[in-house]
Amino acid sequence: MAGEAVLAGPWQSLTQSFFWPKPSVDMKTRVAGAALCCLLAALAEAAPVVDTTYAYTGPAIPVGDWVDPTVNGNGKGFPRLVEPPAVAPSTKNPTNNVNVIQLSYLPNGINIHYQTPFGLGELPTIMWGTTAGKLDNATHGYTHTYDRTPPCSLVAVTQCSQFFHDVQVTGLKPGTTYYYQIPGANGTTTSPVMKFTTALAAGDETPFSMAVLNDMGYTNAAGTFQHLTQAVDEGVAFAWHGGDLSYADDWYSGILPCESDWPVCYNGTSTQLPPGDFPSAYNDPLPEGEVPNQGGPLGGDMSVLYESNWDLWQQWIGKVTNKVPYMVIPGNHEAACAEFDGPGNPLTAYLDGDQSNATAANSSLTYYSCPPSQRNFTTYQHRFYMPGDETGGVGNFWYSFDYGMVHFIAINGETDFPNSPEYPFEADLKGNETHPTESQTYVTDSGPFGAVNGSYSKVQSYQQYQWLVKDLANVDRSKTPWVIAMSHRPMYSSETSSYQTYVRNAFEALLLENNVDMYLSGHIHWYERLWPLGANGTIDSTSIVNNNTYLTNPGKSMTHIINGMAGNIESHSFLDADEPIKNITNVLDQEHYGFSKLTVLNATALKWDFIRGDGAGIGDSLTLLKKGCYNF
Repeated sequence: MAGEAVLAGPWQSLTQSFFWPKPSVDMKTRVAGAALCCLLAALAEAAPVVDTTYAYTGPAIPVGDWVDPTVNGNGKGFPRLVEPPAVAPSTKNPTNNVNVIQLSYLPNGINIHYQTPFGLGELPTIMWGTTAGKLDNATHGYTHTYDRTPPCSLVAVTQCSQFFHDVQVTGLKPGTTYYYQIPGANGTTTSPVMKFTTALAAGDETPFSMAVLNDMGYTNAAGTFQHLTQAVDEGVAFAWHGGDLSYADDWYSGILPCESDWPVCYNGTSTQLPPGDFPSAYNDPLPEGEVPNQGGPLGGDMSVLYESNWDLWQQWIGKVTNKVPYMVIPGNHEAACAEFDGPGNPLTAYLDGDQSNATAANSSLTYYSCPPSQRNFTTYQHRFYMPGDETGGVGNFWYSFDYGMVHFIAINGETDFPNSPEYPFEADLKGNETHPTESQTYVTDSGPFGAVNGSYSKVQSYQQYQWLVKDLANVDRSKTPWVIAMSHRPMYSSETSSYQTYVRNAFEALLLENNVDMYLSGHIHWYERLWPLGANGTIDSTSIVNNNTYLTNPGKSMTHIINGMAGNIESHSFLDADEPIKNITNVLDQEHYGFSKLTVLNATALKWDFIRGDGAGIGDSLTLLKKGCYNF
């Protein structure tokens, strides 16, 4: 059964599509009518919205390959673009399959998210228990989908996801391991018995480690991935990924001519290997007729389809996501199918005029240039489940959770505050308009995802800000003495940009007032550890013990770390020769990929390590100590 609901917003009418399984007799015996009604209500509430006022006029399926612009493309030329599904099918030619499994924390429980190319024909179900041999509990969830381009009917069954299933298992004991299994349905293979461990209770003083990463994608991230999976096997409790996840929106990178100031280009004429850690397979010769683009000088690291990049990355990172909770935050690369055009504007010609290998007089990409399913963070909203609703926030955009001695806060640095990098239609309006014209919009226009009660120019009007006020006020420091916030966007860096001012204006004062200890971010593709900073970027010298040891200074300063070096096709950021490193920067690594490991030692000490992806070990370390607890 499928349906649609129309929502009225402050400046647009939005249409949302959603799906739920038609109840069978068997399902009716297992699910009470009231529960099913609640399920349908929750489904409608959770569905993303997309504006369709103006028609999409691009190709039915955008393919970033002029040589073979088909869904399968030069398939044999991209042997690296295949990753195993989460569940190995039991037959050679499956008709359906569980391709992705992801865990995420809920208050007093866990969300098990899994993805299939086709529907299940029934409510998704998790069988679970406290021992692997006795899975005597059944919990049902709900299914959602969207009209992805291309649909999974045109893609390999084990390499595509179009139906997304979420099952919330709650009422669990903290810090406890449970076992679970996903039953087969409508052609899927029953999963092996797997396990998850719930979060430590707030106030539990057990030391733990977690992985922190940003700006990953598939390209240049092989070393990061290797050491991340090793860290999971060695016992990190969970991973926190602060945006720019799959880099799916770089599907067109191989068809753009190069700008002279681009550090990396993949158009086949001036391709160069990005600096950093890359696999030896990049040196393998290409099949005859293949064009050297999409991720390396010898090709093969970026799909020419937006959705297939998502499938590829999610199945790849599955070695992490089906073992430990994988918490995510939105970044700019999750917003839409594209961010910008290149010389000659070939993307404008392609997406707006359905003309391949052509040019346009001007770059005129708008909100309506992307297929509807590739706008407004739609893919991001479907492919993950974060505890926004359960913690008073909004979906996958802003939320919080406790783990042991830490209260973690996820902030949306892309939308839902004044002058946000991805802005709402409200910012496009002129005069007395209530809806922008097509040409007034921009391709990454998005949100707001929460209510705006008052002026769009005042941060206090935004639901995200009001939620953050309440969330911070409710922190119990006797249980969670550490408070760590993360957004995709940094407030400060040696690489400056106007968005940093807007992020600071929106959130810095509130975080400082509430004694937040650390602010983590990414977006800039390097590793940068700043000195402890107070308001307006003032260095708090009283909190510096030495280069690798800081003290907290509640209400006065925070530790800022830009952690954007996990990988990605766009390679590293770097300062030009005439750009100085600012005095706010303590450590800057513009060369190495990797991720960071945060270890909470006790209520007064934590340790931060930058784990290099090239196997060279620790690239930087910081010990953060509570002020007044140690003598120096």
